[in-house]
Amino acid sequence: MDDLRLKYIKAISDARDENALEDVRLAALGKKGEVSLQMRELGKMTPEERKVAGPTLNALKDELNSALNAKKTALADAVLNARLETEWLDVTLPSRATNIGSVHPISQVTEEVISIFADMGFSVAEGPRIETDWYNFDALNIPGHHPARAEMDTFYMKRSSDDERPPHVLRTHTSPVQVRTMEKSGAPIRVICPGGVYRADYDQTHTPMFHQVEGLAIDKDLSMANLKWVLEQFVKIFFSVDDVELRFRASHFPFTEPSAEVDIRCSWDDGQLKIGEGNDWLEILGSGMVHPKVLSAGGIDPNIWQGFAFGMGIDRIAMLKYGIPDLRSFFDSDLRWLRHYGFASLDQPNLHAGLSR
Repeated sequence: MDDLRLKYIKAISDARDENALEDVRLAALGKKGEVSLQMRELGKMTPEERKVAGPTLNALKDELNSALNAKKTALADAVLNARLETEWLDVTLPSRATNIGSVHPISQVTEEVISIFADMGFSVAEGPRIETDWYNFDALNIPGHHPARAEMDTFYMKRSSDDERPPHVLRTHTSPVQVRTMEKSGAPIRVICPGGVYRADYDQTHTPMFHQVEGLAIDKDLSMANLKWVLEQFVKIFFSVDDVELRFRASHFPFTEPSAEVDIRCSWDDGQLKIGEGNDWLEILGSGMVHPKVLSAGGIDPNIWQGFAFGMGIDRIAMLKYGIPDLRSFFDSDLRWLRHYGFASLDQPNLHAGLSR
């Protein structure tokens, strides 16, 4: 027993890695190991011999197991120490550059617009992008022969050949939200309706999908003067100018009467747009007093209530404010463009901290 003990204690001590240690364990305590074979011999011994040999073999087995475990722990510690000596980090070095996402200019400008009108008491209303023919056209007093209802201008959804109902459309403006809001809330109303719209057009200043925001205010004593003040306040804050001059030009929209397109005084200096000064005029939106037929379609009595409405392209005013030359770039998914024109995720617009960078 002493010879076995000395033999395997030395072999365990001399093992240089876990593979060598495992070989020693198998030679001593495996199924055919020397100590295991000695344990099998106990059955052939007399009771008196087993009383002497049994405890001695068990003590040897326990001692070898303890030595194996201790050696295994020591080898693992040595491997870890060697790894720690080769793998190190200088915590004083600058951190690695990380990619930070940007807020799209359309999202940013939408939030700017909402902030400005919220300060004037307007809430936000939303509606579906796939609209019925009635909400998109009929409820807004757009007649069946109007050019906007032609397939070359509007995206129509497919109907089954045996379905005689008018096909749904991809909404061409956010005005249907005004009618839905009138039906839901009644008067008085003060809301803006931002969202995506669709028209069959594509060039430097038009895309098949773009974004609009429309405003609606209904009360008993509203007039064009109220509309003019609201739009002047918006332009001053949005473009960060102290004084602004708006020009209202008579126009025609089926859903307003009277109707007016609104121009803003500006100048072009070496291709740079300056709002509020100069001798040029730039169209920025359409507006007018809500047509009585539209009020009736929304369930509001035009003999008691009246109001004004306006609409502008979010993409267009974003181009004007931030000097973006091509509307199509908004939808190209070019990360280089977005890194240049995008906004930091924490750069949230509000009237107190400023609307932009």
